[in-house]
Amino acid sequence: MTSSRIQKLRVDRKQGWKGYGHQAFVSCLTRLYSCQWKPHQHTGSQFGHFCCSKLECGSFAMIIVTFCLSLVFLYFWTEAQNDYNDFDWFIFGNLGFWFPWSMVLLVTAAVFFTYIAFLLLLAVCLLSEGQRLYLHCGHKIGILVTLIFSIAATAVLSDLWNEKWETVLLSFQMTAPYLQVGGVLLMTLLSWPLASHLFCLRQRVRQMVIIGLYGAVLISLYLVPLGMYSPCIKERNSLSPAPALIGHRGAPMLAPENTYMSFEKVVAAGGDGLETDVTISYDGIPFLMHDKSLRRTTNVEDIFPNRTHSPAAMFTWNELQQLNAGAWFFSQNPFKTASSLSPEDCIQAQNQSVCTLRAVLELAAQYGKLIIFDLYRPPRGHPYRDMWISRTLEVIQSESSIHSNQVLWLPTELRELVQETDPELQQTSGSLAPVEELQQNHIVRLNLHYSSMSEAEISMYSAVNISTNLYVVSEPWLFSLAWCAGVHSVTTNAVHILKSLRRPLFFMTPQEYSTMWVLTDMLSLIVILVVFIFHWQRKHQENLCSGRNMIHDSGCSPEFRTGTNDVLSLTML
Repeated sequence: MTSSRIQKLRVDRKQGWKGYGHQAFVSCLTRLYSCQWKPHQHTGSQFGHFCCSKLECGSFAMIIVTFCLSLVFLYFWTEAQNDYNDFDWFIFGNLGFWFPWSMVLLVTAAVFFTYIAFLLLLAVCLLSEGQRLYLHCGHKIGILVTLIFSIAATAVLSDLWNEKWETVLLSFQMTAPYLQVGGVLLMTLLSWPLASHLFCLRQRVRQMVIIGLYGAVLISLYLVPLGMYSPCIKERNSLSPAPALIGHRGAPMLAPENTYMSFEKVVAAGGDGLETDVTISYDGIPFLMHDKSLRRTTNVEDIFPNRTHSPAAMFTWNELQQLNAGAWFFSQNPFKTASSLSPEDCIQAQNQSVCTLRAVLELAAQYGKLIIFDLYRPPRGHPYRDMWISRTLEVIQSESSIHSNQVLWLPTELRELVQETDPELQQTSGSLAPVEELQQNHIVRLNLHYSSMSEAEISMYSAVNISTNLYVVSEPWLFSLAWCAGVHSVTTNAVHILKSLRRPLFFMTPQEYSTMWVLTDMLSLIVILVVFIFHWQRKHQENLCSGRNMIHDSGCSPEFRTGTNDVLSLTML
């Protein structure tokens, strides 16, 4: 046997092993997609023809639709993490027991999305190899379940929690530049299987439709930054100072909410203010309690089992002192942070009692902190129902050492009388209004939900010395957005986390963003052109080799069709 003949057999054997490995890989993908694990010959599509039946085309389209909807819900719910505690609190109010429903929903959504993304990846790989799609009925049921879950969850949350869509829109101001880069990267990766499949088609109409849709999406992604707005894309010298941090019910991630320990944690973390909720006891003592009843944050079921659902204001201060206001923090673990407490903090937290307004005012006075609170009017039949404003003012002015200008007075009732009684209080409004109306009511600060964030309005109010406080801002990305928008202060559950940020997340200058945008688009375009040219040349070469029937002489090799026995026979040479 001549040396050239031996060399040719070695090349054929090498190509044979390579082809066999490729066929094994394709066979594995097909079996994962069809759930048919017995060895059998999988059929590919006829050259130049579409490789799916109408039924399988519908299944593939359903995978794409389900992927998009599950992605929308997963993104929606991921961006809503700032308010998971409020969601769980809402469910608690309806079911009567605490459970981390928000995390269960997040994990479920992530599992469903991962499953659908895996199926879509399998389908795209099989189509790029010209394989027919045979989706197993089990996968079809899984797709249907995922689709129903995504639609139902989105619809229910949109009905019960419609303002969360505002959070999604706000998140786009932060993530849109990076989502655009991610979208361009995804379309660039998709160019390989798309080009491989495209040049196998003989129908010009289908080729034009596919390339038209792909090109339209790609160009749209390339040009998205032209209509993009983000307050965190600005010059460094135009960035405002970091917003002041006001502890929401203290530091509820580090201690039971609305307890003295919780407010001590705010001071220790370097917070600038304290936020709380004030209720008047039956005998006229203002104390701290967010809920209308005591069942979530105290052991009222053990001490007063017949008054579990009674309004908190209907208890005397002597009765309130008998309650434990800290043990629930470990049983409910609302922020999943109880395990991070030191042994000393655990002992202290478990022995917290209901806190008075006077105690937290003294703490604010001692350390020079601001304080803002919601004031609840007692229910009918309460001795102080018509004196709740005057009783609270009495505590501020006569029973504590705090300066009135440290208090952000939020209650709207009898505002004119309060202003006349104590003009040094910082009058604070919880709603937007024209500048003239705010100035007429002596408003110096706005206390707004973060969904009302608007850089233009914040700047407008700031120009007339009306500052803006947003609540409740606990996620670093949301705090960064507020920082870039020029917000003066935020109420937060995470003072200890936000205090450590030295600059806003996702912050960049316009020049840096333009460079990132242009480079991404240019590199993507070059890669896509190279991929399409490569597949066109490969298909053109295969057509030439097939037409001339010059497989061995020209060095071209047809698609490998040799079985295992043929490959093994080559190794015997």
